[in-house]
Amino acid sequence: MKVLTIGNSFTWSLKACLPAIAEAQGEELKLEFANFGGCEFRRHWAYITAEENEPQCRMYMDYTMKLRELLASDNWDVVTIQSASHESWDYANYVPFAGLIIDYVKKHAPGARIVIQQTWAYREDAPRLISWGFDRDEMYRRLDAAYRRLGREYNLPIFPSGKAVELALAEQPGGKFVNYSPDLLLKLRWPDLPPQAHSLIGKCYWAKDAVTGELVLKRDTIHLNIRGQYLQACVWYGFLFNKDPREIAWVHEEVANSDAAFLRSMAARALKEF
Repeated sequence: MKVLTIGNSFTWSLKACLPAIAEAQGEELKLEFANFGGCEFRRHWAYITAEENEPQCRMYMDYTMKLRELLASDNWDVVTIQSASHESWDYANYVPFAGLIIDYVKKHAPGARIVIQQTWAYREDAPRLISWGFDRDEMYRRLDAAYRRLGREYNLPIFPSGKAVELALAEQPGGKFVNYSPDLLLKLRWPDLPPQAHSLIGKCYWAKDAVTGELVLKRDTIHLNIRGQYLQACVWYGFLFNKDPREIAWVHEEVANSDAAFLRSMAARALKEF
């Protein structure tokens, strides 16, 4: 199974678990990334356009290949696309660039199956949600509608990663992640952290400021943590190999066996219900 992602950090998160799961299950997987952090459909298309207009321009694979060269470099079984998370909830950000990328992939990798990854909503404490004026539930409703519309308009299947996250958050034993007051961040001192229990997304940690050398509290409220990465990989494994994720035997060392079994069951439900 040869898979190329045209995306961003929301597919880089597959590195932690998907190759190990495939190997443990006896499947052969080649997973390559045509990714840039935070890269939107429009920026990918801008890079493609620059490559087509300038013979020396190569933006992909650490600036060594044009995307069309990468697409032609192997007989890809699957090529994936996705929105950048900060634009995923508004379909106006998808057009016309997603369609242009789809047509480009069809031209240069005609044998590949194009699959959309549905990304996920941010954690409740994400600052961007405040600036946008809605909560994570509304973010998910909007991005879900946008991805489904893209799939309908181009007749493309979807990895339901975001759906799996929603199911797991709603069904997990022990309840949901409990948000905290932003004022708490001003009171915390190393090594104390805000509440993190029952989260699939994000992490808080202390790190040295590059300028002052002082310890400062850092927050990632958008990327999957290791529980979320395991869940995402289970979804992808089930979709790519047409297998039941509940049959996966491999468990990441930082995920408890009982939790891993629960996450596998949520991946199976997402694939069935989406």
